[in-house]
Amino acid sequence: ARALLVLDEVMTGFRLHRGGATGLWSLEPDLLTFGKVLGGGLPAAAYGGPAGLMGLVAPEGPVYQAGTLSGNPLATAAGLATLSLLDDAAYRHLDDLAATLADGLRDAFADAGTRARVQRAGNLFSVFMTTEEVGDDEAARRQDTAAYARFFHAMLDRGVYLPPSAFEAWFVSTVLTDAEVDRVLTAAQEAARLADVPAQPSSR
Repeated sequence: ARALLVLDEVMTGFRLHRGGATGLWSLEPDLLTFGKVLGGGLPAAAYGGPAGLMGLVAPEGPVYQAGTLSGNPLATAAGLATLSLLDDAAYRHLDDLAATLADGLRDAFADAGTRARVQRAGNLFSVFMTTEEVGDDEAARRQDTAAYARFFHAMLDRGVYLPPSAFEAWFVSTVLTDAEVDRVLTAAQEAARLADVPAQPSSR
C-alpha cells in the first residue's frame, strides 16, 4: 500500500525558516499544511503540493474542498507584507535571538541545579523539566509539569510572560532587542531556583 507524506507546517512554516521545516532539513513531503503564520497572524490556512496532487482538488478534480476564509484578501495582504519583511537577515536575527535565549536558559538551570532541558530547532525552542532528551510526546509527558508551572509563575512575577503550557514552543520576534533578552535571562536566573522547590503544604 502507498501513502502520502503530509508535513504539518502550521507551527513551523515561514517561522522556522523561509522554507519551513521542509527547507531547513531538506525534506520531500507530498503535501504541506500551513496556518495563520501564512497570514501574518490573521486567520488563514493553506495546503499545497505538486500539480499532480493539487489537480485532484475541485474544480479540476473530484475532491471537494472549501473554507470559510478561503482567499480572504485581508489575511492574504497581511501575509504578503509579513513575508516581504522576512529576508535572510531577519531569519539570522531570529536564530541568534533563540540561540542566546536557549543558551542563557540552560545556564540558568545549570547554575540553579534545576532538572531542565532546553531543546532548540532554528528559532523555535522548548523548555522541558527533565534531564531526558525529549523526542516524542511520551517523553514530553514524563517531565515534571508542576516544576514548569512553578517556573512559569516565578517568571510571570518578574514581568516575563512565557508559554503557559509545558508542552508549548517558545517563539521569538524580530522586534526583540538585547534589553528584552537580558530581562528574560535575568528573571530566569531567579525563577530557575524556584522551579525545583515544591510548594509547601498548607498548615490549615
